Amino acid sequence: MPSITLVESAKLCQDDFVAGIIENVIDVNQIYQLFPMEGIDGNSLAYNRENVLGDTQVVGVGDTITAKAAATFNQVTSSLTTIIGDAEVNGLVQATRSKLNDQTATQIASKAKSAGRQFQDMMVNGTGAANQFPGLITLCSAGKTIASAGANGDALSFNTMDVLIDAVTDKDGQVDYLIMNSRTVRSYKALLRGLGGNSVDDMYELPSGSRINAYSGVPIFRNDWVPVTQVRGTTTNATSVFAGTFDDGSRKHGVAGLTASEAAGLQVEYVGVHQTKDEKIYRVKWYVSMALFNLNGLAMATGITN
Repeated sequence: MPSITLVESAKLCQDDFVAGIIENVIDVNQIYQLFPMEGIDGNSLAYNRENVLGDTQVVGVGDTITAKAAATFNQVTSSLTTIIGDAEVNGLVQATRSKLNDQTATQIASKAKSAGRQFQDMMVNGTGAANQFPGLITLCSAGKTIASAGANGDALSFNTMDVLIDAVTDKDGQVDYLIMNSRTVRSYKALLRGLGGNSVDDMYELPSGSRINAYSGVPIFRNDWVPVTQVRGTTTNATSVFAGTFDDGSRKHGVAGLTASEAAGLQVEYVGVHQTKDEKIYRVKWYVSMALFNLNGLAMATGITN
């Protein structure tokens, strides 16, 4: 008589099951752990930037003073938007399928991760339309956008990085970050290998303890949300590299994230039981935006082909 089959034996025993969820939807954004977030009252923040300075002149004894023009300013408003999603879990599923992984907690955690990813996407690609807040691409002024010299784009070079860093004049030229897609980070490393590699002085340690490359003392953050779909002449997969400063809490420098001071960060709210279904609803939401306080605190090089 043949022995019991594997299929038949499986009816009498369950395979070992690993508790927890292995994250598989991942995009690297190393700057996210350092990005400053500031709480605001109300649903928007207004701030003034210098437009034209009041004039002065050089005079001699007895000369008439004609420098009478007053300074003018541009007022900018950054408004909060809402990233939101509902986690709904059936009562029977929660009651009978939560021994190893709590079904409700898992769904809430997934919504929270999705909200964080949506913020990171808008942090770079937000357009300011359709309830999005403006991201780095939109916030960068035309005067701080450095286009490639080549009609079809240019490969990354040390000269391009130097010009980009020099364009950031906020904080007396101190630059807090460089941001580029992983493809461009690899291209930067190829430049280093062409010079014989880099020293330990060209590295930057993140709060997590991991180390990343730096250029001229400026940390280079890999950010997979930076698109590689830019069109430049016949090139259709060009990208951008960013340089800039973080705000220091004074709301006068660089970029910072904004959130509601009375509801800072991600919020989880129990909505209640579904009216017509055996389901409980939990709402995950984040009132958030991003501000560029100083136009001199952000520069962008476009048309990078590698």
